[in-house]
Amino acid sequence: MRRLLCIPDGSSKVSEDSVHRMFSASIALSGLRCMLSYVVLPVIAPLVGATAGVGPILGIPIGVVALVFDVRGIRRFWLADHRWRWRMTVLYLVVMVMVASLVVADFVNLG
Repeated sequence: MRRLLCIPDGSSKVSEDSVHRMFSASIALSGLRCMLSYVVLPVIAPLVGATAGVGPILGIPIGVVALVFDVRGIRRFWLADHRWRWRMTVLYLVVMVMVASLVVADFVNLG
């Protein structure tokens, strides 16, 4: 896993506080992406007169940023040699699959 995440052997550890901040930020971005997809855009956007094409235009960049933060979060857990690094890797991967499927759906709906 360290090789996949490009973490060199004997790398300096990052603080546990830094790990928790990154986790919070990446999960919040992924949650924002899901809220946009399932609540804001389908329900609220038509009420304010927004067009249907707004969803993918907002969703794709937010989804890509969320995925980048998720990868950075996994990497941070491994850099810190955190005791929950495997559990958090699995959680991040589940979230990443959900967000990636939304990004793919947005690309399909874009055309």
